[in-house]
Amino acid sequence: MRRPFSLLLGSLIGFIVLFGAAAPSWAYPFWAQQNYASPREATGKIVCANCHLAKKATRVEVPQAVFPDTVFKAVVEIPYDTSVQQVSGDGSGTGLNVGAVVMLPDGFTLAPQDRMSEELKEETAGIFYSQYSDDQPNILLVGPLPGDQHQEIVFPVLAPDPATDSSIHFGKYQLHVGGNRGRGQVYPTGEKSNNAVFTAPAAGTVSAITPAEGGGTVVEISTADGSSVSETIPVGPTITAAVGDEVAAGAPLTNDPNVGGFGQLDAEVVLQNPVRIYGLLAFFAAIAVAQIFLVLKKRQVEKVQAAEGIV
Repeated sequence: MRRPFSLLLGSLIGFIVLFGAAAPSWAYPFWAQQNYASPREATGKIVCANCHLAKKATRVEVPQAVFPDTVFKAVVEIPYDTSVQQVSGDGSGTGLNVGAVVMLPDGFTLAPQDRMSEELKEETAGIFYSQYSDDQPNILLVGPLPGDQHQEIVFPVLAPDPATDSSIHFGKYQLHVGGNRGRGQVYPTGEKSNNAVFTAPAAGTVSAITPAEGGGTVVEISTADGSSVSETIPVGPTITAAVGDEVAAGAPLTNDPNVGGFGQLDAEVVLQNPVRIYGLLAFFAAIAVAQIFLVLKKRQVEKVQAAEGIV
């Protein structure tokens, strides 16, 4: 009985955060975690792209190789023009928030504070990291954060040790990274947010544009068969259609207010066996010594030949 109660309590807390928080974007990570067992679908798409439809560049920097049981950092870069503003839930302009998800290989986890250097602690100050789920400590989420202050998000990562975990092996591993800036265009319920383009539900003529109850605008369209359809447009997008305009089904009635977007990419890191490095260094040293002895031997032979008058 304890687990159903904890699930109920978690859902209740989630709904309180969802409807009581000041920014609607706070709900997005909650809904992703509730609706998807993994943030990456079988096609390879990260589920954030289901709500954040625009595509924007995202970059990541990770070491080429790391030693076991060491701390390294994955730096997610989320660039955008900080001079632009997005449409907020009430239609006013506001700055963009950013967020990121990093899917580490199994065994890789968030580095504990006592394993982080002072420099790394400074780089991660003010950033809250959360696991995607209790049983997936290798999937880390960050955000939303103020975008003008966090165009680079540092993830401190602890590499696993094959000596203590038999399921971990030395070799190449893949990371999946997603970075977002700005609000989404679709809510998890399937409804459009006011940060999206609104289109005509049917072909016809725009017959009326009137204020909607509670804010927004209603665009009425008269169709060829004499019926009428309407589209309610919330505050935020700018209406580009006018009364008397002929519109096709799916034609835009507003501008596109979105200035953000989501991007994802894959990266690779090698969990390197230190013994291999030591062996490689020893091999290089042996080659260097052999080359030195060959040169010395050659000069010795040349001296003997010169002393005996051998050309």
